[in-house]
Amino acid sequence: MAKHSLHAVLLNGPADAVRLVEPLRAALDGTGPALLPLDATDPRLPGLLDAYAPDQITDGDGDVTRRHGGRGVAADTAVIVSTSGSTGTPKGVELSAGALLHSARASLARIGARPGERWLCCLPANHVAGLQVLIRSIVSGTEPVFEGDNYSHVSLVPTQLRRLLDAGAPLDRRGTILLGGAAAAGPLLEAARAAGARVVTTYGMSETCGGCVYDGYPLDGVSVTTEEEHLVIDGPVLFSGYTGQPRPPAGRPAPFVTSDLGCVDKSGFVQVRGRADDVINTGGYKVVPGEVARVLETCPGVREVVVVGGPDQKWGERVIAIVIPADRRDPPDVKLLRTHASGVLPRYAFPSEVVLVDTIPLLPSGKPDLARLRREHSPAKSVTN
Repeated sequence: MAKHSLHAVLLNGPADAVRLVEPLRAALDGTGPALLPLDATDPRLPGLLDAYAPDQITDGDGDVTRRHGGRGVAADTAVIVSTSGSTGTPKGVELSAGALLHSARASLARIGARPGERWLCCLPANHVAGLQVLIRSIVSGTEPVFEGDNYSHVSLVPTQLRRLLDAGAPLDRRGTILLGGAAAAGPLLEAARAAGARVVTTYGMSETCGGCVYDGYPLDGVSVTTEEEHLVIDGPVLFSGYTGQPRPPAGRPAPFVTSDLGCVDKSGFVQVRGRADDVINTGGYKVVPGEVARVLETCPGVREVVVVGGPDQKWGERVIAIVIPADRRDPPDVKLLRTHASGVLPRYAFPSEVVLVDTIPLLPSGKPDLARLRREHSPAKSVTN
């Protein structure tokens, strides 16, 4: 198989993505090498560079280092997005120009973005959501905005939207806010829309070039089905393969079986229940944390909530609600949360423990850091029934 040169670009925050725009343009039209955007501050950086073996590295200061022994990538690869998890094991998602461009064009069409309308880039471009802001800008024939308010559209994660609401930002003056990276709480969406914001929720992942389901419906060309309760995605936005792993047979990629549980109704509306990896097994019953969180987030006194499983000698695992209270002086307790869940959730899904926190730790992608929450949890920090 023909190989393509791979260049790593080390980025210091979202604004530094300005250095990625021209190389990305060349990667998309085939005149430049494939790109590997990475966080310059990532402590795992040396190991990631060794694992991906790029031919060239442009550091955070713009200095270029050429390396010997680069392995290159498949000829159709335009960008590699690294999704290495908390274990530090790198997992490179290889994305073709065709997939990235289809995603960007379908996104622009779905929200009705007009040519010349600009995008604010406030997400790290080493993650697919930030990268797609740059690509939508390129497709629109504009330059991305990195500061100021001269823009029409923006991609945010829920925490960023909440901060804008808290700051009283004029959300009704913008075009579209694409909201993804993590499940958005119902009360947050209601508050933002009441403030005049046009919020479109998105679902997707690096393997689908980012969001491929908008407000519950797949983008043009994308199909979503289920297989044993797992969501299965097909269409021209799919990745080509993982770096270092065998490619599928020649032709279009096979449908991608996600790690997410969900269902699709007759109209094609996609309901995401949560990740299969996060399911809590308590007393032989399976509890999807996201479904519990969606109920608890509407409980009086709850500002934000994340649900995780914890070890339990009797039941195997217990359901833990990690809560940012609306008022620290009068936080919700287990009894209130269980009463609120009554009649909506089965009793085995009720939280048996509440952990009160001031903030929810986030991964660089904007998702809650569930591993850290489980690791840092201790009975001394909890309020139990």
